[in-house]
Amino acid sequence: MKTELRVAAYAVCVRDGQILLARWVTRDGRKLWTLPGGGIDHGELPVEAVVREVEEETGHIAEPLALLGIDSIRRTWPRKLGPVDWQGLRIIYEARITGGELRNEQGGSTDLAAWYALDAVPALDRVELVDIGLQLWRDRPALGHSPLSDPTNG
Repeated sequence: MKTELRVAAYAVCVRDGQILLARWVTRDGRKLWTLPGGGIDHGELPVEAVVREVEEETGHIAEPLALLGIDSIRRTWPRKLGPVDWQGLRIIYEARITGGELRNEQGGSTDLAAWYALDAVPALDRVELVDIGLQLWRDRPALGHSPLSDPTNG
């Protein structure tokens, strides 16, 4: 089976008891809240990618403050030439917003950006990355790994 690896950088931006999220539109049209972030371009530093992605998806300027951890997920995806064993490495930073204005991404993989109260997050339709990022932000584990992470189901 063919393999694919995607490396991406995401931000946990919390201020005044709220978290900044972007709503991801899946290939099948579902809409799920996620941390702002995305794929790292070839030659780009992860810390630069997270700043770029936050601005693209939310309109805000982010300043990375700390590396919270690295998460890994693994899926089998159908492709035209057969299934692919896909792995995603997600580098998760804590960041603070230093400028810009909240706006929605145009022509990208997300369609909305919003601030949500931390206690409202469990009721949102969201990807597991939101919970993983928040746990890393709260617990700050020495190895940067969340027990919520499971490379085969997340």
